[in-house]
Parts: sequence; structure tokens; C-alpha cells
Amino acid sequence: MNDKDTDKIRLDKWLWAARFFKTRALAKAAIEGGKVHCRGERCKPAKEPKCGDELTLRTGFDERTVVILALSAVRRGATEAQALYRETDESIAKREQAAALRKAGALGITTEGRPSKKQRRQIHRLHDDY
Repeated sequence: MNDKDTDKIRLDKWLWAARFFKTRALAKAAIEGGKVHCRGERCKPAKEPKCGDELTLRTGFDERTVVILALSAVRRGATEAQALYRETDESIAKREQAAALRKAGALGITTEGRPSKKQRRQIHRLHDDY
């Protein structure tokens, strides 16, 4: 990367360039919502990340911990973006274990499909009471 890429870069821009979020606005919203922690603390979108910083990112059901290897303000291909960070071994193991639990239905997130007409009426009655 050239010198311009490594000068001063905002955290939301780095997250966008590393392809964790589709837009900078989504990256900013995640940071402000407390879903991104830098060195174990909440941070602001304008924080300047450094090489070696450890970030914890929560997206959906997954939580991943990554170490920043390089800085870039330019969004490039996925293979180049993956060179900007390294996910820790513990994080990979946790994500795989959580995915296996979700797939097995061990978290209690199972459904029987769509509600029947009778069940739908009961749901509507329940909502109308409140």
C-alpha cells in the first residue's frame, strides 16, 4: 500500500475497505451501535486504527476477533481486502462452534413452518389485547 493509504484513516473507512460492511454508513452505524470494539473498548467512527490493533466485530449471529495487519482507504477485491486483517484462531473456532449449534437447532430457534389460520387469529387476538 502507498503512503496515502497508511497516513490517517478512519475506522469506519477501514472496515468498509476490508469488506466487513457494504457501505461506510453501515460501518458507522455498527460502530455507534456498540457492535465494534477496539482493544476491548467501544470506539468512535473517527478512531484511527493502527497495525496490530485487535477489533471485535458483531454481525448478525457471528462475533469475530481480527487483528489489523495493514491499513487501506481504498476498497479493492476480496482477496486484497483479506490481506488487511487476520482473524484469531479462537474467533474462528467460536464461530464454527456457534454455526454448528445453530444448524443442529440447539439454540431453540426452531419453527414448525408458517402458522395455520387458527394460530394466526390467536396471534392477532394476542396483539389486539395489548
